[in-house]
Amino acid sequence: MPKVKTKAGAKKRFKLTGSGKIKRKHAFKSHILTKKETKQKRNLTKMGLVHKSDEANVKDMLNI
Repeated sequence: MPKVKTKAGAKKRFKLTGSGKIKRKHAFKSHILTKKETKQKRNLTKMGLVHKSDEANVKDMLNI
């Protein structure tokens, strides 16, 4: 049986923490930044965690 490949897009978008949680970036930080508050833009820069309900799907994409 052939090996299962990791999804290339998921490999670029997600990273694992030391405790096994999955880190992700926030959306809405790429364009139309002039009308967004400075506080909102600053908070979007920080990393977030994938929600527990989505963790299984992301792990399937990453073959974890």
